Amino acid sequence: MSTINQLIDNFLAIIRTFRFKDAIDILAIGIMIFYLIKLIRGTRAVQLLKGLFVLLMMYGIAFLCEFTMLTAMLNKFFEFAVIVLLIVFQPELRKMLEQLGRGNYSYKRLVNLIVRIGDQKSEEQISKQKKNITVYVESIVKLSQKKTGALIVFERRSRLGDIATTGTIINAIPSEMLIGNIFYNKAPLHDGAMIVRDGNIYAAGCILPLTHNEGVDDNLGTRHRAALGMSEESDAVVLVVSEETGSISIALNGMLERDYTREKLLNDLIALLVVENNDSNEKFSFLNSTKKEKKKSE
Repeated sequence: MSTINQLIDNFLAIIRTFRFKDAIDILAIGIMIFYLIKLIRGTRAVQLLKGLFVLLMMYGIAFLCEFTMLTAMLNKFFEFAVIVLLIVFQPELRKMLEQLGRGNYSYKRLVNLIVRIGDQKSEEQISKQKKNITVYVESIVKLSQKKTGALIVFERRSRLGDIATTGTIINAIPSEMLIGNIFYNKAPLHDGAMIVRDGNIYAAGCILPLTHNEGVDDNLGTRHRAALGMSEESDAVVLVVSEETGSISIALNGMLERDYTREKLLNDLIALLVVENNDSNEKFSFLNSTKKEKKKSE
């Protein structure tokens, strides 16, 4: 009983000394917790957090009931909890830091502005980008008509060197014949993904991480799950052609839009990949439609 009275007295003492900057401090912590929950929602980390919450409840009960041995044991556990959490949540923490680096939160425009100060491209470079995108679009449309599966990853600010090393480095100028040969169903590289860097075909036959989202449509095959997984772990634009139906899809930021036509595919890729249109990402029709797609899948 004395322990409960002491806790009440400590709580009242805190209330009496509460200041405005303490409210700001609590708000900042609340925002961090909100984004952390948003980040791990739908991943395996949720189950780990539930287990941690159970341990915290056990510790509270043991402390209030003065269970000496159990309290001491849990105290020892929580002394090393920070190191344990860093190890257990390493994939989620890495993803969060990558998103912070890409400016995916409220300060995105400021980060993009600072990064782009020395990243302005000439009209000639922009024209070349659009020409390369047209080559990829024409190739994808032909693969779609033949129902030939394909998986193309367009790098943006996040470099994918670790993914490229899982395949074969090509570093070639794109052409319809080359892309068609890579994804020909008897070619050795056709099962993997193609990495596009600065408009050129950088690597092919690459292995992509699969999505951890448990709410993904069960009808989606390995290519689509790999596309979603890659888009979750980077800011890449991932293009997929279904081997079964020939439908064309784009994965971006863990969301998927399907059934592209040639015109829409060309317009959306230009809006996402050409530097002059990077600011249109939030207003872009692709993002609006993918939000609807995500809601349907949930």
